[in-house]
Amino acid sequence: MSQTRGAVRFERIAFLSSGTPEADAALAELSGIYGNVAPAEADVVVALGGDGLMLQSLHKFMGRNKPIYGMNRGSVGFLMNEFSAEALRERLSAAEPSIVHPLTMRATDVHGEIMSARAINEVSVLRQSFQAAKMRISIDGTERLSELVADGLLVATPAGSTAYNLSANGPILPLDAPLMALTPISAFRPRRWRGALLADKAKVTIEVLEADKRPVAAVADHFEVRNVMRVEIAMDHETGLVLLHDPGHSLDERILREQFGY
Repeated sequence: MSQTRGAVRFERIAFLSSGTPEADAALAELSGIYGNVAPAEADVVVALGGDGLMLQSLHKFMGRNKPIYGMNRGSVGFLMNEFSAEALRERLSAAEPSIVHPLTMRATDVHGEIMSARAINEVSVLRQSFQAAKMRISIDGTERLSELVADGLLVATPAGSTAYNLSANGPILPLDAPLMALTPISAFRPRRWRGALLADKAKVTIEVLEADKRPVAAVADHFEVRNVMRVEIAMDHETGLVLLHDPGHSLDERILREQFGY
């Protein structure tokens, strides 16, 4: 990666495909034009697929200081740029970076085993059976809700606030807001509780009540731990992930558009 007249120049590109026919065809076309180096040698990773591939790529290269530029060869593509094979290096040089921080999840199951994972969108705590989950919520060691009866509960980052969190009627957060969204999923008691906005330095502890009778799973993006008793969630400010978007289509702009319904 070189610097020319103040603009970052990406020379070595690693292309990744989601494996669909459309994504594989794009991979072949772009590799033929620009070459395709191993990710370890690349200045930038270009992900060809949908939002699922983008999340997988962010997880795969977490902590490796690799900016990721997505081009939509999938369905939703909220995190992706429009696909075009033309002038890719110029697009990369002009792209605007967005930095997101993941959440850390520390889950303890009913056997006392502890498992950890990171989430870019959200950490969800979800019922495993026909019975609603019962949970106690503490923030920074202080109990704030003695009992929540619901299908589940999630903690979302600003980047993830337009995903599952929004579907659960949680708030949309600007990307640079120092906040996390704490959102119940189909809350039964207390009926009027709609969740909370928390400082992004807060530590959330969820204790599962009646864990044997009402089993609960904890999910960090795509990593699931079943039969949990306790889940601790915090934001990892030491890890910054860089997404690249075309000018005028930054992640900030996309999140703002979501709040106005377009």
